Amino acid sequence: METKTKIKIGISLGDFNGIGPEVILKTLADNRILNFCNPIIYGSGQIVNKMRKSLALENFSFQQYKTAEAVENKRVNVVNCWDEDYELTLGKPTPESGRAALRSLQAACQDLKSGLIDGLVTAPIDKDNIQADEFKFPGHTEYLTSYFDSPESLMFLVSEKLRVATVTGHLPIKDVPQKLTQELLIVKLSLLLNSLQKDFGILKPRIAVLGLNPHAGEKGLLGREEEEIIIPAINQLKNKGHLVFGPFPADGFFGMANYHQVDAVLAMYHDQGLIPFKTLAFETGVNFTAGLPIVRTSPDHGTAYDIAGKNQARETSFREALFLACDIIRKRRMVPVSPI
Repeated sequence: METKTKIKIGISLGDFNGIGPEVILKTLADNRILNFCNPIIYGSGQIVNKMRKSLALENFSFQQYKTAEAVENKRVNVVNCWDEDYELTLGKPTPESGRAALRSLQAACQDLKSGLIDGLVTAPIDKDNIQADEFKFPGHTEYLTSYFDSPESLMFLVSEKLRVATVTGHLPIKDVPQKLTQELLIVKLSLLLNSLQKDFGILKPRIAVLGLNPHAGEKGLLGREEEEIIIPAINQLKNKGHLVFGPFPADGFFGMANYHQVDAVLAMYHDQGLIPFKTLAFETGVNFTAGLPIVRTSPDHGTAYDIAGKNQARETSFREALFLACDIIRKRRMVPVSPI
């Protein structure tokens, strides 16, 4: 691939007192990454250098810039988003690390919207510590959906073993039944079908839909959501020729490993999908936000303050997130797909 066409991947630093900087540097310390993309860390050269010394990555080098417009090929690049010399207090979130996480994310999103970078990989934030006037969201997914003016998006967890999306995201469990509607379910299924085609190259995707209630409602005995919301939505898409099946009782579906028979699973709420996903693919899973006009991925873990600064964090999930972002960008460039 010619260097002038190499994909530029922006990387937001996340909360620098968590494991974000550690997994970023451990990933980018492998120079072979530079054959796939031009990585651009949005944060601070001072923080990156302190982390480099902490991890004893003596051969790790990077180039610093004020803007992404001048970044070099074949180098790890850092765009400085603040001038302050913040102290690392690894394992302990601080007001400074929360502000820095937001400034990093804002700068990366601005460059992504303007076309200076091709995709974004976000390191973990502390969802409480990052809260500010400009960030009143429960997480990255909701912030990015708003920033890029998307009516809806889809939390989509991806690994070689399993793909799981969720109808509802960061929502209290007591609010899930009220949020769940036939219209929302059709929107989320349509986003999932479109993403499987456009982002993963699956021309005729097969999707399993989970029930909300135990035993998928037992024909209304244990809840009416399956009969009144989920089954009618599935039938609408079936009538259009899509391979959508269910609703399946979640416990039996995963217990029998039936996910091997489909291309993706749609769960009704966060933990219903993420517990089995992280059980099966915690080290290599990737969180992808489908339905946006841009490509954003992240590792499927959090800040992990308990191991920050101990050189124990494994970079496998972050590396997979970087590779998946590159793969999806390439597929979107090659295969335009009409909306479902």
